[in-house]
Amino acid sequence: MTLRARLIPVLLLAASSAVPLTAQGSRPWANASMSPDARAAAVAAQMTRDEKLLLVFGQFGTDFPSKNFKAAAEARPGSAGYIPGIPRLGIPARWETDAGVGVATQGSAEKKRERTSLPSGLATTASWDPDMAYRGGAMIGDEARRSGFNVMLAGGVDLMRDPRNGRNFEYGGEDPLLAGVMVGEQIRGIQSNAIISTVKHYAINDQETDRDTGNSIIDPAAARVSDLLAFQFAIERGSPGSVMCSYNKVNGTHACENRFLLTDVLRRDWKWPGYVMSDWGAVHSTAPAANAGLEQESGSVFDKELYFGAPLKAAVERGEVSEARLTEMATRILRSMFAHGLFGRPVAEAKIDMAGHAQVTRADAEAGAVLLRNEGALLPLSPSVKRIAVIGGHADKGVLAGGGSSLVYPEGGNAVPGLEPKTWPGPVMYHPSAPLAAIKRLAPGATVRFASGDDPAEAARLAADSDVAIVFATQWAGEAFDVSLTLPTNQDALIEAVARANPRTAVVLETGGPVLTPWAGRVGAIMEAWFPGTAGGEAIANLLFGRVSPSGRLPATFPASVDQLPRPEVPHPGDTRYPEGATVGYKWYDARKLEPAFPFGHGLSYTRFGYGGLTASAGNGTVTARFRVSNTGARDGAAVPQVYVAGAGWEAPKRLGGWSKVQLKPGESREVSVTIDPRLLATWNEARREWRIAGGTYQVMLAASARDIQQTTTVRLPARTLPVGWRPSR
Repeated sequence: MTLRARLIPVLLLAASSAVPLTAQGSRPWANASMSPDARAAAVAAQMTRDEKLLLVFGQFGTDFPSKNFKAAAEARPGSAGYIPGIPRLGIPARWETDAGVGVATQGSAEKKRERTSLPSGLATTASWDPDMAYRGGAMIGDEARRSGFNVMLAGGVDLMRDPRNGRNFEYGGEDPLLAGVMVGEQIRGIQSNAIISTVKHYAINDQETDRDTGNSIIDPAAARVSDLLAFQFAIERGSPGSVMCSYNKVNGTHACENRFLLTDVLRRDWKWPGYVMSDWGAVHSTAPAANAGLEQESGSVFDKELYFGAPLKAAVERGEVSEARLTEMATRILRSMFAHGLFGRPVAEAKIDMAGHAQVTRADAEAGAVLLRNEGALLPLSPSVKRIAVIGGHADKGVLAGGGSSLVYPEGGNAVPGLEPKTWPGPVMYHPSAPLAAIKRLAPGATVRFASGDDPAEAARLAADSDVAIVFATQWAGEAFDVSLTLPTNQDALIEAVARANPRTAVVLETGGPVLTPWAGRVGAIMEAWFPGTAGGEAIANLLFGRVSPSGRLPATFPASVDQLPRPEVPHPGDTRYPEGATVGYKWYDARKLEPAFPFGHGLSYTRFGYGGLTASAGNGTVTARFRVSNTGARDGAAVPQVYVAGAGWEAPKRLGGWSKVQLKPGESREVSVTIDPRLLATWNEARREWRIAGGTYQVMLAASARDIQQTTTVRLPARTLPVGWRPSR
């Protein structure tokens, strides 16, 4: 018997026990003037128990031969999930697609969907541009809708506690404000297409090693001002229809049956009205999960056994799960479906503007690339450069993508097929946007030659015979594994050899997160391009030749050595304790007085900026910083002035309080104001469940990075408490 056959009795029972709606009157919930809550309650009141059970049970959308699973005929082949509709009540099906960079294809589907890929989530966050995040989300949400999906499993906001986490490229970096704002805007963009987006992976999900059973042990108060605050900001900003709970345990209890996370924090404290779906394979129980706050078992074939469906029905019949709780589960799902337009705008396959969408992702890649070093103004490349060596990174073929469930298959297929691993979490994918070809187009008068980099001596000879050498260094990362901070396949030695042969060497990094750069002082320039997406080759070339001035800033610290990390040992199975507590990322480096290779917020430009005139005022219970930004150079460019705040008794010497991205022409100045969320000036009291702002003097710092403080002023604040559910008005 196939797993699909095991589900049939539940589905048939739901159909056979349904009372025709004509016997109960019309559908009042069709009235769009009613609130989503009222409409959901009206539908739920008409549902049978079996219909509710159908609504909370998520199937995988793709055949899974090794588990003898055949997907439902109505599912979208190669998709992440499918939940049947209930035609009697006009409830549409939910078709779910991964993930945060675009419409992915899962499993061994014969035909891969060729879709547009955004740069990695970390790259988008590195733009420090909320509007860019929104536009990217709107674009991939449009492709999801036009691919027949109405639920998109994006975006990821887990804080980067360990730069070796294999999924860091999907997330928003190390600061809760930056991550929450940027990911929240992407979610808002996705949902502008009348589809549901999720926020994930909730919570404290900071490594892939032992991800199914690992136990994240953290003080709840520390979590409130770090990892949970990132989720809180993202939820407030994006209003996602769903939260996806993670694989790991949190303080001894699996996240998908963790009452503190799912009920106490999400529902009681944050008053979030949506539904919780499990990650695929993250459910470990029936009644404990349902009673703790899980509404949907997702991709049930991935769980060790079925927990919802027939087992949940039996649990309700035994009284282990109340009928009221089952009704609440169904109502929360319906509420999100109404709130985000699933009832009013059915999805269907339609033509996609692939060329237009490529321009969206190209702009994203350009905005998120970070110029880490540029000695002697090596970049942008001068028109006088006549001999260019391009070395390594399969730059003659394409640009690297991250692996796992988020992988988007590009038009034209894999530019470098056959690399290992070929199967999950692979294949290793290169989008066919070759930097080499793009460089040649922008340097028609130059001789541009390529070396694979497999032979460092050959690469060095080519570099020595060139005016400038550009080394592409790559590190693949993906779901279900963690990475080293050292570039693989001896690429450090390659860079050293090329730099010795030609000091006019620029290194372009295509990585999922921070890496060690022991050669940094011996190369002229370093640009972090991350995983740059569908049009990454063109974006990199535009940046190298100055058609676009780099404006990205680091969303995560680049350590000088592994020894600087809070847990220098490799990610490990079992319990993970956090000596840093809430002191994540740059806060750890500040508190321990460690000098990183490149600090959080760092990024250079092809022009120069001046900062001054900082003032800070307190009013209406918050702090506003005002200052002036000037372009003192000779090129157009975008500054990213950052405002940090410092107070007594905090987990770290300072916190990011806000920022602005300011586009300026040469000689132009602009007055900027940044309002600081009062929770960023507070400590958390877990016993009383409230934010406390101590009365006294606070420092307000205007900065170009976490280590480049331009000006400091002070402001006095009265003592104040904020209730657990406080949020700013927008």
